[in-house]
Amino acid sequence: MNFSNKLVSWYQNNKRDLPWRNTVNPYYIWLSEIILQQTRVLQGTPYYLAFLKAFPTIEDLANASEDKVLKMWQGLGYYSRARNLHFTAKDIVNNFGGEFPNDYKQVLKLKGVGVYTAAAITSFAFDMPYAVVDGNVIRVLSRVFGLSIPFDTPVGKKKFQQLAQELLIEEEVAIYNQAIMEFGAMQCKPKSPDCSSCPMQSFCIAYITNSVAELPVKSKKIKVKNRFLHYLFIEQEDNIFLGKRKSGIWTGLYEFPFLEFLNKTEEKQVIRSNEWSRIFLNSTCEVKSVSSEFIHFLSHQKIHAQFWQIKAASVVFDDYELISRNSLLEFPVSRLTEKYFETIELG
Repeated sequence: MNFSNKLVSWYQNNKRDLPWRNTVNPYYIWLSEIILQQTRVLQGTPYYLAFLKAFPTIEDLANASEDKVLKMWQGLGYYSRARNLHFTAKDIVNNFGGEFPNDYKQVLKLKGVGVYTAAAITSFAFDMPYAVVDGNVIRVLSRVFGLSIPFDTPVGKKKFQQLAQELLIEEEVAIYNQAIMEFGAMQCKPKSPDCSSCPMQSFCIAYITNSVAELPVKSKKIKVKNRFLHYLFIEQEDNIFLGKRKSGIWTGLYEFPFLEFLNKTEEKQVIRSNEWSRIFLNSTCEVKSVSSEFIHFLSHQKIHAQFWQIKAASVVFDDYELISRNSLLEFPVSRLTEKYFETIELG
């Protein structure tokens, strides 16, 4: 029995019962794939079910407000996924009559859809012969076939895509693609893979050469930037300044005014800074409290944040408006701000 057949056999006996595997509806499959990008199944499943309940059809999603979509996405991170999801739903309604395109090249042109996602949608929904290549697939192929070429180089990407396509069982496209991803997620895991019970053990190059821990190989290491932010929770009576972000990874989310410094800055230094003076120069302000430091990780950033509760009169911001304190939870915010909300009384 060859690799591909062993893989499918393993899958039939070990697969998880996941809601998006019980459908060929391309809208459901697309939704699940976007949610599961950079997200674990355990975390993503409740969001998938909630989205389908709120937006049963692609028309329902297209007609929703951006604020509602982002609010429902809150906590998943990588918010560009939600914005692209909403944009693409409107695109499909406006340009495809609400019918999800069933052509690989057309699917690939949709905003937020890359080579992997296009292959997943077209193979699972339409049984088209396109091999999926994600992190799980790369890990399985690199170990079983002993591929030490860096997978994030142009040559590496081409090699893994080519091998994946060669191994595809065209009579069982959907099952094979699900099988290899499931195998990577459950058996050939990044850390502590279950090699002792692996059906590929007898011919797995990485196992035979004792190089499982070294594969796959990545050429680039992402340099993480430290950012030091001081968010200003400014109160005027029972209202708080809040603004909608217009750029960056949190575009479309709401946040408080903030000050940013190049390095860790003590509270006294913040108050004496020019940035602070520009805001509060003509205002009487009272610092009620300063939170402990919140650490929040993004793909390329490590954010060190503190939240200042300030009572101030006569402060004006061009890009922020006063929002009732009681209604703050209605607005979509980053997970960082959400964590702060969990520590204070808003009612």
